[in-house]
Amino acid sequence: MRSRFKLSLSDMLRQHRRWERTLAKAVKITRKAVVSATSAPASVPATAKPKAVHRLEEVKAFGSNPGHLRMLRYVPRGLQKKSPLVVVLHGCHQTAEAYDQGSGWSTLARERGFAVVYAEQKRSNNANLCFNWFRPSNVARDRGEVMSILQMVAKMAATHGIDRKRVFITGLSAGGAMTAAMLAAYPDVFRAGGIIAGLPYGAARDVQRALAAMKNAPQRTPQEWGDLVRAASSVKRDFPTVSIWHGTRDHTVSLSNAEALLQQWLDVHGLERDAFTQSAVDGHIRRVWKNASGKMAVELYLIEGMGHGTPLKPRPASRVRADTPGPFMLNAGISSSMHLATAWGLKKPALLSALRQAAE
Repeated sequence: MRSRFKLSLSDMLRQHRRWERTLAKAVKITRKAVVSATSAPASVPATAKPKAVHRLEEVKAFGSNPGHLRMLRYVPRGLQKKSPLVVVLHGCHQTAEAYDQGSGWSTLARERGFAVVYAEQKRSNNANLCFNWFRPSNVARDRGEVMSILQMVAKMAATHGIDRKRVFITGLSAGGAMTAAMLAAYPDVFRAGGIIAGLPYGAARDVQRALAAMKNAPQRTPQEWGDLVRAASSVKRDFPTVSIWHGTRDHTVSLSNAEALLQQWLDVHGLERDAFTQSAVDGHIRRVWKNASGKMAVELYLIEGMGHGTPLKPRPASRVRADTPGPFMLNAGISSSMHLATAWGLKKPALLSALRQAAE
């Protein structure tokens, strides 16, 4: 439906709750409340949990690396030339390997035929392993950490012949804020991005303001937010598609940041705040804004009842490692990784996927 009025996120939540109660008997939403970040999904018996599989391989040399980051990759066996690439950025207190085991990106890559590259922070850069999304020297085009991540993309392209027109990026929390920075600094590199529990580009310039922004996003007009992105790069081209994910009970990065992100990217794409369509996906709000050609430009997922983390939907007991709950990896009954991959067109015919799994 097309809304006639501008609604705040709190209005959206109240509207959704009324709608959900009305349709409860029809849709039979049975998912349980979000479990503890460290608990396993109830549907997977403890004896059936797969062993951790370490799939990521470190690449030591990939350029000048001005941000002093680590590069880890996963390339499925027999990856075809001109395959897509997904760049993944972990959150604070996480490693690339831990985030991969939770989010399942390498499993999706193996099943659907694309490559994955993880940037990993070092304690020498940040004691909490957070990407330094709030330091101008690390988020300005061709400087610091964003330049290091760009060099990882270039290395993957040179080594594995990835399709430079199908490069995507996603991240959680500090990784989500850095995802926003990469989309702003390099709109010519990324086709789309997924920002999970992140902050808008330009929300802070130092640690103190970063902590303040996490509690409550700075007050700016949509144009002021959009101007920050437009000023980040002199490249003139279409901006990437942006998917914003946020838990409604996130007390680490305030929900106000999802609203600020939405204002920023709607302004960048020249879209009206009230020109959306709404649906329910696995019991959660999804709102979509389309451009003049009818293609999705911005989407917002509000994960009802979820705290700070990446939303997962664990698979039934199997030998694969995907959507596995852990610290900041939360069973919310919806898989952000799966939905992002599908939205980005990262699909593989079932037969070829089965053959690939059998070969490995």
